[in-house]
Amino acid sequence: MAYLETAPLKKDLPPMPPFERAEPALAAAITRRGYTKLTPVQNAVLDDRLIDRDLLVSAQTGSGKTVAFGLAFGPSILPAMFDKARERPPLALIIAPTRELALQVRREFEWLYEDAKASICSCVGGMDPRDERRALARGADIVVGTPGRLRDHITRGSLDLSRLRAVVLDEADEMLDLGFREDLEFILDAAPVERRTLMFSATLPREVTALAKRFQHDAERISVHSEKSQHADIEYVGHAVLPNERENAIINILRYHDASRSIVFCGTREHVKRLTSRLANRGFSTVALSGEFTQSERSHALQSIRDGRARICVATDVAARGIDLPELDLVVHADLPVNPETLLHRSGRTGRAGRKGVCALVVASNRQRSAERLVRGAKVKLTWAAPPSASDIARLDHARLLQSPFLQESPDGDERAPVDALLDAFSAEQIAAAFYRLSKSGLPAAEELSEIGEREQKKGPRRDFEDGEWFSISAGRKQKAEPRWVLPVICKSGGIDRKSVGSISIRETETLFEIHPDKASLFWQTVSEQGCVERALTIQHVGEFRDQPSPGASPIPARPDKSRHKKRKPRRDGPPARRSGDKQGKKAGKRSGSAPKARSRKPKS
Repeated sequence: MAYLETAPLKKDLPPMPPFERAEPALAAAITRRGYTKLTPVQNAVLDDRLIDRDLLVSAQTGSGKTVAFGLAFGPSILPAMFDKARERPPLALIIAPTRELALQVRREFEWLYEDAKASICSCVGGMDPRDERRALARGADIVVGTPGRLRDHITRGSLDLSRLRAVVLDEADEMLDLGFREDLEFILDAAPVERRTLMFSATLPREVTALAKRFQHDAERISVHSEKSQHADIEYVGHAVLPNERENAIINILRYHDASRSIVFCGTREHVKRLTSRLANRGFSTVALSGEFTQSERSHALQSIRDGRARICVATDVAARGIDLPELDLVVHADLPVNPETLLHRSGRTGRAGRKGVCALVVASNRQRSAERLVRGAKVKLTWAAPPSASDIARLDHARLLQSPFLQESPDGDERAPVDALLDAFSAEQIAAAFYRLSKSGLPAAEELSEIGEREQKKGPRRDFEDGEWFSISAGRKQKAEPRWVLPVICKSGGIDRKSVGSISIRETETLFEIHPDKASLFWQTVSEQGCVERALTIQHVGEFRDQPSPGASPIPARPDKSRHKKRKPRRDGPPARRSGDKQGKKAGKRSGSAPKARSRKPKS
């Protein structure tokens, strides 16, 4: 197989009207879609030299590859599509690594081939195969699917590839990484020899080029590199935090950026569950996405993000490749990815189609070097900064309040009467205070974070807490309460800092905690007015320390005073008592009713 390496595209392609080389039906669709110019990879595949040629294309994530291969094989299939007398086996087959990417490709092709009136069918795991077989029997011009399901349809005879004119492998490197080589080889062997084979991939490792060498003929290799550096539209920011405060930092990052759509990547399904629950309890509109979800659940979660019903998606790496969420402005790495490639694929969900994006890495303070190696391998620039503090977020909230669109316009005719009634009944100060409280009520509370390098206070009683006030929060060992998350909840609920919290005693169904006497009145007033920041919990005033837990909880004694107990002297008047399973006891009592013989020691000479 011969490769023709293209030079940088800005030198190869002369300036031309944006869509002159595209098929008329496709040019009309992309114009109606709002395109003003094509991306470099889209321009590259429309070169006149490449018509009817096989292509091996490498281009970075977010470069417009889906529309690119739709434009590329248009000349190969459109003439046959307009032939009404032809049979209806598919003319183009697109193979994608995941269900989400395959369904996204289908949505893109529905508008791209709308004027051509193309019939498009998807074949992916998790969907009813009977519905797919009926759709294939009715006839489909373009089929999009995942390798396993496509192979199943070919084996059962429901997918006829005899008229196929173009095959596309989207994210070829990912499909090989996922172990689909055998399925891909089966599908390509079943396709007609006289066809176009287009391979699109973010990277071109040896496995991809070997596959291309076997199944492509006289292919041209195109490497598209943006004039700007990789992910130039994405700002990478690293936030080093204490290991037990990572989730608190994520809450503050989400509050600080206040993005219309965000995605938070976790390393495991369990972390997805825990973080989703935590964010939902704090008032964030959140959905989860991981491999254990059914296809309908995953589709519903993504649609919730797309239509604005949810603003945050907490996901594993199953969502890192190929998923295009519109207006996604923030990507948060709750757990560091395993390699630079995964970092780029995760981060590439933002900064797409010319939009700016932010990628935040939440890094435990003991893993900063690992994070730096990761970004060096990905060849992106990372800026370290302290995570947003509660005061930073409060200042931003104040600025956003003053810029609220509700304050920018004068009341219209329908609003004039109720506005006048409010002004007659209340002062301007009362109305402003009400507006402030309403705007604040819908915002999740920020977290107090420790500064890196700040040493934890030594354990032990604090002398300045001798007259402290005791309170309780409705979470204990039964609810898996731990000081690391109880303490921030206490501080935020009462508007105090960590130094104002003394001893913490976790019981079975509640946790008792002590507040400094100078802060107790302010703490209780704030909690009485606003309640606990964790909506499922309540805080009550106890007064003096309770030795017994609240009614209904199992009695747990207070921590014993070690000074009252004297150390027991070891027994010297005989062997230890015999106990079940005690080897020493068994050996001592081997002779029934007799004590072991004493050993005589000879005096030193």
